[in-house]
Amino acid sequence: MTFPETEILTNIVSRVFRVEDVTLGEPQKGTIVRYRGQLLDEDSAAAYDRLADTLKQYNITPLFRIEQGRQVIYLTPSRPEPKESNALTNVVLFVLTVFSVMLAGAEVKGPIPSDLLGQMLILVKNIFTGWPFALSLLGILLAHEFGHYLMSRYHKTPATLPYFIPFPFSPLGTMGAAIIMRSIPKNKRILFDIGVAGPLAGMVVAVPVLFLGLYLSSLGTVEPNPNGFIEGNSLLYLFAKFVVFGQLLPSPAAPQGFLYWVQYFFTGQPVPFGGTDVFIHPVAFAGWAGILVTALNLIPAGTLDGGHVIYSLFGDKAKKAFPFIVALLVALGFFWSGWWLWAVLLFWLGRVNAEPLDQITTLDPARRGVAALVIVIFLLVFMPVPFMTLAQ
Repeated sequence: MTFPETEILTNIVSRVFRVEDVTLGEPQKGTIVRYRGQLLDEDSAAAYDRLADTLKQYNITPLFRIEQGRQVIYLTPSRPEPKESNALTNVVLFVLTVFSVMLAGAEVKGPIPSDLLGQMLILVKNIFTGWPFALSLLGILLAHEFGHYLMSRYHKTPATLPYFIPFPFSPLGTMGAAIIMRSIPKNKRILFDIGVAGPLAGMVVAVPVLFLGLYLSSLGTVEPNPNGFIEGNSLLYLFAKFVVFGQLLPSPAAPQGFLYWVQYFFTGQPVPFGGTDVFIHPVAFAGWAGILVTALNLIPAGTLDGGHVIYSLFGDKAKKAFPFIVALLVALGFFWSGWWLWAVLLFWLGRVNAEPLDQITTLDPARRGVAALVIVIFLLVFMPVPFMTLAQ
C-alpha cells in the first residue's frame, strides 16, 4: 500500500499539532511516521476527530500517546473494516442458555434419586418450574450485556451481540455472557462509557429482582447439610436482608459483637449453625447472582469492566495496582478457593488493558463522578466469600 509523502502528512498533522520532531517508521511494522510536540487545541478529543477525518481518505489512522511526559502522534495503516458476525450463533447459544438456566432453577418436589443420572432426569422432567429463576437471572444478564452493546452502537464502536455461555447442571446454569469489541475504542471516554454501561444497566434490574425475591423468601434455622451452602454477603445484600427482615442475616444462635460480623463477612467463618438465615427464593437467588456477576466484572484489572474504569481514570498508572489485586485474590482464596482460579485467570489474561486510539484525552468531570459512583458500587457488591458450605 502506498501512502502520501511525509511532507504532505506533516502538513496535515500541523493543523492540529505543533510538530517538534519527526521520526519515520516502517508501515509493514505498523508505523508510518511519529510526531512529537504539542496539540494546538486543548480539546484533544476534537483535535483527534479532525485529524482522523482528514487522514481517512489515505487509509491512515492516528494514535495519540503520552511518552515520557510528551504528547506524541503516530500515523498507522488503518485496519480493515470488521466483517459482520453471524447472529445465528448468538441466538443458538442464548436458547441453550435459557434451557440450561431453567434446569438450574428447577424445583423438585418429593424424593430425589441418589444416583446422578436419576437426579439429571428428574431435573429435566421439572425444567419448566425453573422459569422464575431463568427470567430473573437472564433479565439481569441481558440488561448488563445490552448496556455494553447499545453503548458501543451509540459510540459507533463495532461490537458483537452478546454470546451467552450455557453451563448445564451447575448452580446458575450459565457461565455468563460477553460481547466482543471488534474495533478499538476511539478514546478513554468512549472506553469508559462502554465499560460502565453494563454494570449500571445490570444493577438497575438486579436490585429490584433481589428485593422482590427476598419478599418471597422465608427465614429458617441453619443446619448442617453436606450438599448445602450459604450464599455470601456483600454490604448491599446485608442491607437488603435487613430492610426486608429487620435483622442482620445470617444471625448466629447467640448474640455476637461487631468483631464477629467483621470476621464472618471476610472469612465466612464460623458457620452460624443453629442460627437464622434466609431460605432463599429462586428469584432472590437470581438477584444475588446478578450482584455477584456485577462484582466479578468490576474487579479493577485487565479487560474486565472494572479494568476499563480504572484504566480510563488513571491510564498506565492503573497497571501498578495489578500485582496487589492478584495478591488480594490469592489471600481471599484461603477462605473461598474459587478466588485462586480468578487469580490465575487474571494473571494470564488480566495484564492487558483495552488501550484506545487516543490516550491523551482524559475523562471529563461528569464521567469522573460516574467513575466514583461505580467504585462505590463495587465496594457495596463485592463478596469476599461468595459461598460457604454447610458441611459440619
